[in-house]
Amino acid sequence: MLSFRRCVWPLREAITGIQRGGEHLISEELFAFLRDLHDHTVQVMDTLETFHMTISGAMDLYMSSLSNRMNQVAQVLTIVATIFIPLTFIAGVYGMNFKYMPELDLRWAYPACLLLMLLIAALMVLYFKRKKWI
Repeated sequence: MLSFRRCVWPLREAITGIQRGGEHLISEELFAFLRDLHDHTVQVMDTLETFHMTISGAMDLYMSSLSNRMNQVAQVLTIVATIFIPLTFIAGVYGMNFKYMPELDLRWAYPACLLLMLLIAALMVLYFKRKKWI
């Protein structure tokens, strides 16, 4: 389309130049033909411009759709990461090999830690749903 426009643009300029500079050298019949040819080249240029705008609009729409999809994926990944950050912190603290961690000697420490992690994840999911983020 661009190469076609590059071909038509000089043709229009040449026809305009002939019409302006050679009025006294050109017969009336040829002058009418050149005027008609000039009108057709202008019409072709307008059509090409319309096609260009249509293609640009379609490309913008496609890029907008692609950007929207990428934003949705990024939102899901952010929510998953946000839920797992506090869980990873808790697992990291209890994964340390310290000699004196009093809660490790308790019989119910492991189930309590799992329950705490589940509660944190559930509360975060509920919060995100209330905010209509998911």
